[in-house]
Amino acid sequence: MDDLKKKTIISTLSLFFQSGYSAFLGLVANLVLTILLSPAIFGIYIATLSIISIFNYFSDIGMAASLIQKKEIDRNDERTVFTVQQLLIITLVIIGFTLTKSIQNFYRLPSQGILLYHALLIGFFLSSLKTLPSIILERKIQFQKIVLVQIIENTCFYLTVIILAILGWGLNSFSLAVIIRSIIGVITIYIISPWKPGVAFSFPSFKKLVSFGLPFQTTSLLALVKDDLITLYLGKVLGFQFLGYIGWAKKWAEAPIRIIMDNINRILFPLFSRLQREKQKLTRLVEKAIFYQSLFIVPATFGLVLTMDKFIQIIPKYLRWQPALPLFYLFCLSALFSSYSTPFINLLNGLGQVKISFYFMIFWTALTWILTPLLTKTYSLYGFPFTLIILSSTFLLVIQQAKKYLEFQVIKNVFPAFISSCLMVAATNLSFRLPFNLTLTLLVAILIGIITYGLTLLLIFKVNLFEEIKLLLNKNG
Repeated sequence: MDDLKKKTIISTLSLFFQSGYSAFLGLVANLVLTILLSPAIFGIYIATLSIISIFNYFSDIGMAASLIQKKEIDRNDERTVFTVQQLLIITLVIIGFTLTKSIQNFYRLPSQGILLYHALLIGFFLSSLKTLPSIILERKIQFQKIVLVQIIENTCFYLTVIILAILGWGLNSFSLAVIIRSIIGVITIYIISPWKPGVAFSFPSFKKLVSFGLPFQTTSLLALVKDDLITLYLGKVLGFQFLGYIGWAKKWAEAPIRIIMDNINRILFPLFSRLQREKQKLTRLVEKAIFYQSLFIVPATFGLVLTMDKFIQIIPKYLRWQPALPLFYLFCLSALFSSYSTPFINLLNGLGQVKISFYFMIFWTALTWILTPLLTKTYSLYGFPFTLIILSSTFLLVIQQAKKYLEFQVIKNVFPAFISSCLMVAATNLSFRLPFNLTLTLLVAILIGIITYGLTLLLIFKVNLFEEIKLLLNKNG
């Protein structure tokens, strides 16, 4: 258990370092691109990514997740997964290129949009070659090695995009960057985690892996229909400019979740699977996850809501995104709510209760496709964020279901962060009245908000973040 805990801590810290680094690069790239590129071009990029996500779903039938969840695996398991996946990938890439003309006519994509689509198909194939080496590292909970690959990939991608966008390449900036990232990623992962590809098929192995993987992947299919297909629907109904506004607002609103929760959940799923028979340790892990998630996501979301309109006024040419601000505020609310359902869905999956997750996904998918067209028709581009708020509020139902299989406390682990964040908001709002220029006022207000949040945690709730981390590192199993 000590070795598992040590690996978990190292992996967590590594993922957070990678997130911080990637978030900085992503922030710089996003600022440059949204200054140089129009909302319509940004919308084309978002729509193209959604098309590739559809192909990505069919590249796997849940066998990768099965390898992570399975207690013991052998060479037959690995080669069977590799063979099946590559057959699916090659078939999908061929279909993807065949559908080029249809997709171009349906969305009236420009030539640069088609080039991006083709680049993403090639990147899709290359990325699939990383699956097995990554799975082996995930099973060993050696995420720090996966992190190194991601850091190298993201550095190449963002730097390429920024440089080419400044040079006036437009959408082609993304196309070349995708190819470079994919090639470098494949080479790096095989250097760090050597795995010899092999073609083989074992029916007993395939049958056993699919028995878990297929229900798991069916849940992913519903997520695909709920998220990526709805993006394509909005692109067709609202147009690329409005889709660009939605994509910009959603990207910024979900930044805390992408940085914090994605990494936590990536570690929690294999960890929940390992600890599924040790209920007491599992309860402690769940409560710690809720506590630390709240400690970072709640103030980060509140802070974004308070300051985004000021950033738009300060950053050159960023006023073009001002129409997306109301969308941004709505997405912040839905993102905060949804952050409290994802960990418990992973808990249910880790405990082998995949059917419950599946039922939730059916409910969310059906509700998405019922409400989005209705609300979009009534409220135009605001219909989709209204739908997400309704969906995300069902996190209470997810928690209720998870409590049937494991006892844990939620409110007491959320309360300190919530109250401290409310006081932070009050202090920050007062700071906006300082008689400085907008940039200096914003910087001072952010600093005062951070200090207020930290002092409230320390003085009222006796929570010292540095001491908590030190305790976590030194505490025995």
